[in-house]
Amino acid sequence: MPDRVKDQIAIVTGGLSGIGEAIVRRFRAEGAIVVAADITATGPDRLDVSDPASCAELVASVMRRHGRIDALVNCAGIGRDIPFLETPVAVFDQLIAVNLRGTFLIGQECARRMTSGASIVNIASVAAVRGSEGRAAYGASKGGVVTLSQVMATELAPSGIRVNVIAPGAVDTPLVAKMHDAAIRADWIRATPMHRYSHPDEIAGSAVYLCSADASFVTGHVLAVDGGFTGAGLQRSTRNAT
Repeated sequence: MPDRVKDQIAIVTGGLSGIGEAIVRRFRAEGAIVVAADITATGPDRLDVSDPASCAELVASVMRRHGRIDALVNCAGIGRDIPFLETPVAVFDQLIAVNLRGTFLIGQECARRMTSGASIVNIASVAAVRGSEGRAAYGASKGGVVTLSQVMATELAPSGIRVNVIAPGAVDTPLVAKMHDAAIRADWIRATPMHRYSHPDEIAGSAVYLCSADASFVTGHVLAVDGGFTGAGLQRSTRNAT
């Protein structure tokens, strides 16, 4: 395996489960020193991305221990599958607080300390760009992540800091398992031209690429890792996807 992020100091939020855990493994396999920041972590790596003080403490701790931050991958997030008219304000606010406000807060803390050559990758979702049913709150939070990331990319480019977005489709993670029952899972598989869910490792490979020198002129980009979901129009195939 190539060492595309060798010796980078990387922070991965939500790094103890799902996509974040896979990204932590992949970065470490390719030579990075990784801080797996998570709300379930203990000690200095515990992070509540919705809390400004928690974000500031985490970043200060990383700077004390490692002296720099070369990469940030924002995976911390929560999701709900609930119709628009049934979405309580409290649920909407919670998803915005974690998924969007959290991306803003930890991104701001890291960017203030990053130098030229550093990279930020924010994990959004295909729900950010497609109006899927049941995604009023979740889609709004992830759509905000896309726009926020594009503004970050524009404003941080003069400092040599790149900011990109990964928009996964359906991924086999514990979070998705809670959101997708058998009927929803079948719908996703039918709507995805590759007719399957992705594995977290497939998202991790894209994150490594975006943080590596191979992507040195890529910023402000939304990379859909979705098996063709966002690119698909009418699908006439009657193929049995299961």
